[in-house]
Amino acid sequence: MASRLLSVARPEELLRPLAVPDRLLLGPGPSNVPPRIQAAGGRQLLGHMHPEVLQVMDEIKAGIRYAFQTQNRLTLAISGSGHCAMEAALFNLLEQGDTVLVAINGIWGQRAAEIARRLGANVYELLKPPGKYFTPQDIEQGLLQHKPLVLFITHGESSTGVLQPLEGLGKLCHRHGCLLLVDAVASLGGAPIFMDQQEIDVLYSGSQKVLNAPPGSAPISFSERAREKLLRRKTKPPSFYLDMGWLANYWGCDGEPRRYHHTAPINSFFSLREGLAILAELGLESSWERHRANCTQLCQGLLDMGLQLFVEEEKARLPTITTVRVPEGYDWKDITAFLMDNHGMEIAGGLGPTVGKVLRIGLMGCNSTSGNVARVLGALQDALKRCHRSRL
Repeated sequence: MASRLLSVARPEELLRPLAVPDRLLLGPGPSNVPPRIQAAGGRQLLGHMHPEVLQVMDEIKAGIRYAFQTQNRLTLAISGSGHCAMEAALFNLLEQGDTVLVAINGIWGQRAAEIARRLGANVYELLKPPGKYFTPQDIEQGLLQHKPLVLFITHGESSTGVLQPLEGLGKLCHRHGCLLLVDAVASLGGAPIFMDQQEIDVLYSGSQKVLNAPPGSAPISFSERAREKLLRRKTKPPSFYLDMGWLANYWGCDGEPRRYHHTAPINSFFSLREGLAILAELGLESSWERHRANCTQLCQGLLDMGLQLFVEEEKARLPTITTVRVPEGYDWKDITAFLMDNHGMEIAGGLGPTVGKVLRIGLMGCNSTSGNVARVLGALQDALKRCHRSRL
């Protein structure tokens, strides 16, 4: 009788086994997940308030503090991607009518400005062309002109391949009564960053890049200055899910007994814990050097092929994601499709302001190897022979 009530048949595609191809992910993320992290994520589920899970969360906090080089007590992982951490930072720092200055030289500054506008903040933009970075003089001019409460800047701009220098920016912001908010989703573990020493007030990243964990958890940390700003809020954050007061308690950051806030992605936390453990075992300095060396090797190989790097200054090149101009006579879609179909390899086209202009090659975490550099250079040589528009 009940079967007569069903108007939608069982989907045939779900009655077939799951099929997932084996590909080398050399785009801007996510990265391939190594077996150790896969195994961690495949462990049996536990309850989100079980003491064993709370212990894992404490270990994650220690790993984030090491990766960020901070002693901040308000340090945890957001249950969501790097985008979610961006929203958490802005939702908690800003109230309606607050002034924020957003440094934009790629898509992530654009996204931050959009989120801040939705919050009702007064948003001012500090602009640089894609491929360029901000100098302390640029920043100070913006601080003097707009007198913001928060400055947002991207450390690793994955849409353009720029590594933003951070030295002195925190001190500069504090001199002008401003908090420094930094996006390090694409750079953490691949380029030096020192949260406390550089006086960064809020720093966040993601699990799926250098940490080689699946997307879905996002490290974040607030300085004491930033934490005090949260405590002085006149209104509650607009998102209950991302309310740092509740999250701080669930993560054991406020010294109070932990209370239920949300059902956390437990197995994602297991994976993040192992990604942080691998980084700790390798050591930050060794990880930074490995990414630098492989990026240098890749850039030289691209130049030897006659290609043009999008970021002209070597010191401004993001070690984790290299951008190369699409050569004349080629369509980026043909090249990326050829590599996917013939080499089982992903690289990406541009994003935001670089759409149609660049190819983006990611070497992050366990994927940052000399062997992968040789492999992607060989695949690109093959593509350039076969994908010229005159041959299609």
